[in-house]
Amino acid sequence: MQLEFTKMHGLGNDFVVIDLITQSTMLTAADIARLGDRHTGIGFDQMLIVEPPEIPDADFRYRIFNADGSEAEQCGNGARCLTRFVHDRKLTVKSEVTLQTNTGTILCHLRENGQVEVDMGAPSFDPEKLPCVATSECELDGDIARVHVDGQTLELALVSMGNPHAILFVDDIFAAEVERIGPAVQSLTAFPNGVNVGFCQVVDRGFLRLRVYERGAGETRACGSGACAAAAAARRRELVDERVKVSLPGGKLRLSWQGPDHHIMMLGPAAVVFEGRIEL
Repeated sequence: MQLEFTKMHGLGNDFVVIDLITQSTMLTAADIARLGDRHTGIGFDQMLIVEPPEIPDADFRYRIFNADGSEAEQCGNGARCLTRFVHDRKLTVKSEVTLQTNTGTILCHLRENGQVEVDMGAPSFDPEKLPCVATSECELDGDIARVHVDGQTLELALVSMGNPHAILFVDDIFAAEVERIGPAVQSLTAFPNGVNVGFCQVVDRGFLRLRVYERGAGETRACGSGACAAAAAARRRELVDERVKVSLPGGKLRLSWQGPDHHIMMLGPAAVVFEGRIEL
């Protein structure tokens, strides 16, 4: 059978979006991994699937799969793209939609200029929420994990945005050893569900630079939930103000967080690349 899809990106974090409201199919992890191959498939960081909601207060169910076929809990760039997708495909006429995810609901607002604002929820700094557990390679001190990898001890700030993030503050983002440290941290048994590893440079109180090594995808051009986690970790340490721009390899996001018990608001673009059909 042929499956219709839309290729989209949010700051270069690229997605294949599948409408399973007007189409019907069953995709296995192997199917998704095959489609995600950049040489023999379509290629993407994540596949986004929109389905009918399972709860009354949501407009759509939103599922996220990494390029290796594993399912993720949250993706901020994906939420922006999915919001534009359901509007462009006329699955809704509402500019404000509620998306059901595997960890709750998120509210998204499509603005007239094409930018999408997403209520990303409140960050959690509880290691159990990631989860992160103490091991011989990981010492926990509140929301800090001191991990031992490749003969180094790294201090990671732990943040859950519905998905797990470990933030490493660095002096120079361009010199950060993302490809070495990222997978080394992800391989630790301290993170039984894996972790997204963010490398964050504080430029000033209103500006962060960030690179993210994601679970199941490697380093991506952008990561919305990772940007939220980095901003929350930096503000918790009083390094930035309430409003902050986060520069990722693919572009910039605008974030605001008033502090504990408040939600993080994220504003950024969502772009359509092309539409097509592929034989399953």
